Amino acid sequence: MGSLSPLDGLVIGAYFAAVLGVAGYATWVERRGKETSSDYFLAGRNAGWLMIGASLFASNIGAEHLVGLAGTGAASGVAVGHFEVEATLMLLILCWVFVPFYLRSGVFTMPEFLERRYASAARWYLAVVSIIGYVLTKISVNIAAGGIVLQSLGIDFWTGALVIVTVTGIYTILGGLRAVLYTDFLQMIVFVVGSASLIVLGLRETGGWNGMVELAGSDHLSMWKPWTDATFPWTGILFGGPILGIWYWCTDQYIVQRVLSARNIDQAQRGSIFAAFLKLLPLFLFVIPGVIAYCLAKTGRFALEAPDDALPTLIRELLPAGLRGLVVAGLLAAIMSSLSSVFNSCSTLVTFDVYRKLHPSATDRQLVVAGQFFTVVMVVAGLAWIPFMKDVSRELYQYLQSVQAYIAPPISAVFVLGITWKRANAHGAMAALVGGFLLGAARLVMELNKDHLPDGLAMRYVEINFLHFACLLFLVCVAVQAAVSLATRPPSDKTLSGLTFATAPNATAPNATAPNAKAAERTERTVNIGLSWLAAAGVVACWLYFRG
Repeated sequence: MGSLSPLDGLVIGAYFAAVLGVAGYATWVERRGKETSSDYFLAGRNAGWLMIGASLFASNIGAEHLVGLAGTGAASGVAVGHFEVEATLMLLILCWVFVPFYLRSGVFTMPEFLERRYASAARWYLAVVSIIGYVLTKISVNIAAGGIVLQSLGIDFWTGALVIVTVTGIYTILGGLRAVLYTDFLQMIVFVVGSASLIVLGLRETGGWNGMVELAGSDHLSMWKPWTDATFPWTGILFGGPILGIWYWCTDQYIVQRVLSARNIDQAQRGSIFAAFLKLLPLFLFVIPGVIAYCLAKTGRFALEAPDDALPTLIRELLPAGLRGLVVAGLLAAIMSSLSSVFNSCSTLVTFDVYRKLHPSATDRQLVVAGQFFTVVMVVAGLAWIPFMKDVSRELYQYLQSVQAYIAPPISAVFVLGITWKRANAHGAMAALVGGFLLGAARLVMELNKDHLPDGLAMRYVEINFLHFACLLFLVCVAVQAAVSLATRPPSDKTLSGLTFATAPNATAPNATAPNAKAAERTERTVNIGLSWLAAAGVVACWLYFRG
């Protein structure tokens, strides 16, 4: 990629012009009428399933996929693909378990939902932790990966990172969630086509799929590692992975904001199912290229100085002029898509969970401006955190998952218990949230300083596999919340109306809006159920094929 041709430059320029044009159109649509906070942050709550599903997928496909998955695939094989395949199941859980509660509650944010279910303290906790988590994981990882790609083009790392952040920030601030949804749809098409072309050319170099299988070896193509594996043990994948998945796909504002923008429950559920099918693709689109890079490096086709160089090296060595430019533009655009999504979600959190709580009489315009200002602060904080990332894990994707393992378990616990167990109360939730956060934060701090830790209990605490740690921390949080809830006064049924399965027995029923719509909605529900089973079957097929 260090020698882009004029044709590559033309393709990259044309692509960015298209992205900015789409964002500009979305901004124009946004501002034709009277702009409200609902219009800016939730696209007027009028999004359809196609846009929702595409945005769920495209926003998720950020730096950790483009650079990190390929790098981890080159270093460790396809086991990292478990997170992508399991995401299909998590999206189905979002569809059938969480979506009805979220949309019927009419909330803007996930912290707001926790406040309704528990107390204001839970809202403050989740808002603050989510913002901190965005800096530690999403923003810094995406900026760093964008810098890696641009550095391969001969552009200074920090210059490239600043350019990506600036351009992304401009169209996100101006267009809101509608601009994010529109650009996500375009970017999804481009990076899927680009990644597919890279796989085709890569497999041609390895002698086809069978040649790649032979070169890689069974261990590199096995999703099932021994339970003693240092990185991706099968026990951690099966029991710890879903805990991260529930947090990310079912409770994180970054993802759930897309379904909150739906015009109704049916559209939100169908969009989630569409995204569930799309999430079967990253194993092939992003992990397999890493395996291809491993195979070609093994045969001496080229050298890999570091696993995270896998994708840039493939682009440099395999793609012809023009197509190289398209793939590079797609990579950068996907990174920008993910960044724009997290910027918008962060603005929503700070606007509704911090600023509006402190200034309840603020106008819509004041709310938007406050969120925009805080986004700038988040960007600066994300840039400042980047130099510390390599102290945690070598590969970007593994870094992201390990930090999530310290943040996710207490949040997953309070959401799951919150909608499934009416006896769970605010005291139990706060005990689980604070206790889980302290345990996770202690683990992160000690991991950053592990070279200075003496042998003993502290070192063993740090050396627990991050997926096993997530599972253990989740169980501790559930136990703490249950014990404290049982020891204190239960919440009243009146405050729980519509927020738990026990107080909303028809929470997953079709959202009938008129008697003559009931038959159509029953058909819609039947189709959705069938599609959900088909997506789940795709997960099982991947598990069986990649068993080594």
